[in-house]
Amino acid sequence: MLRYDALVEALADAFRADIAVPDKIAHFIPQPSGSEAKILMMAAWTTTGERFIGHKLVNVFPDNAKSNKPAVLGSYVLMSGDTGETLAVMDGAALTAWRTACASALASRFLSREDASHLVMVGAGALAPHLVRAHRAMRPITRVTLWNRTRSHAVSMAFALSAAGIEPVIADDLEEAVREADIVSCATLSPAPLIRGAWLKKGAHVDLVGAFSLKTREADDAAVRRARVYVDSRATASKGSGDIAIPLKQKVIGLKDIKGDLFELCRGKAKGRKRKDEITLFKSTGLALEDLAAATLVWNGLK
Repeated sequence: MLRYDALVEALADAFRADIAVPDKIAHFIPQPSGSEAKILMMAAWTTTGERFIGHKLVNVFPDNAKSNKPAVLGSYVLMSGDTGETLAVMDGAALTAWRTACASALASRFLSREDASHLVMVGAGALAPHLVRAHRAMRPITRVTLWNRTRSHAVSMAFALSAAGIEPVIADDLEEAVREADIVSCATLSPAPLIRGAWLKKGAHVDLVGAFSLKTREADDAAVRRARVYVDSRATASKGSGDIAIPLKQKVIGLKDIKGDLFELCRGKAKGRKRKDEITLFKSTGLALEDLAAATLVWNGLK
């Protein structure tokens, strides 16, 4: 059984470890609606210690929300790094949700205020409940506000969280909610920015998870301009995420404005939050080493 705090620690260890992570392979498939589906193939393997190889095949179909199906579906295969034999096949979507949420929580540990108590969750897909729980594992969150473009989906999520002992409220006005937030976590497939920099209060932390291509974006130029910007990986975020690549291309920010990534933060080579009143922003693109860390944690827990 995975725990959010345990997976956050496993991810921190993974970002400090020697794990080979080749570039992910991505293919885009035009859909009848005009959107694009995405096929991702991601591999990673350990080079020291207990040896593992991990392969993930994931499909991202944005239009699935219209038929109440998860947007992310796939499989993960964990293999022995000594023999190459298969050890386990796991639900790739579930593994992705857990590790993505915990990567954001790991970033929050460095970047959000230690006294952050109000979380605004933007988006109500399969990932959103995990993000709420993971952030609560790192910070003393006592107030959770949900916003989703389709209000009924936010209501459904609120009921599910209530059953787990979390009592969220539904926001109808996104601006009002964001202006009061200590942490804003955004997990959507929005083609246009939802979070405006002008709305962010001093000391806020912004967690951008959903936009996965150069045609999607969750925060506007003002948000990245006002914030100290961090990413999960400098190598991928600057070219694979609209939230970072577009402002870079348009010279809204430069590469020097990216203050660090999770490798640097976890290894002490970059500093996180410096002042209580500064705004921080983290962009997650997803890395194969995160999947491997989660899969090995599950595997070792089964022994």
